[in-house]
Amino acid sequence: MSEKTIKIFTIGFTGSSAEDFFGRLKQADVKKVIDTRLWASSQLSGFAKKKDMPYFVKEIVGVDYEYREDLAPSKDILKAYKDNRISWDDYEVQYIDLINHRNIANILKPDEVDEACFLCACKTEQNCHRRLLAEYLQHEWQTSVEIVHL
Repeated sequence: MSEKTIKIFTIGFTGSSAEDFFGRLKQADVKKVIDTRLWASSQLSGFAKKKDMPYFVKEIVGVDYEYREDLAPSKDILKAYKDNRISWDDYEVQYIDLINHRNIANILKPDEVDEACFLCACKTEQNCHRRLLAEYLQHEWQTSVEIVHL
């Protein structure tokens, strides 16, 4: 009997129209959107504001929305990176240390995130904490994890 592979999706909204963004979620058949942004209520979020996402995700995609600030980087880490006071390599180390300290690999359960999608603002996953989070869980859990960036 083979072990089930957990699938984690990630998505960013910057540079996407609402049609493209929600279309990608629907096409991928995600089961839940987990918002991992620190500043999810920013005016810069446009259609992706925290107060609007539960409605849009339910009505357009037909899935639930969950906001998880514990999965976001701290204000200090994010601001230092955005202000170019730390490099991406430093950001990676500090963010992984933070989620490790928060015990995220034990707080989140594989079944809880299977076919869920981690949401962030970043246009791509390259320099984004959502990729680091998914890879961290892939490394920490004693189960097979597939990561799909939408």
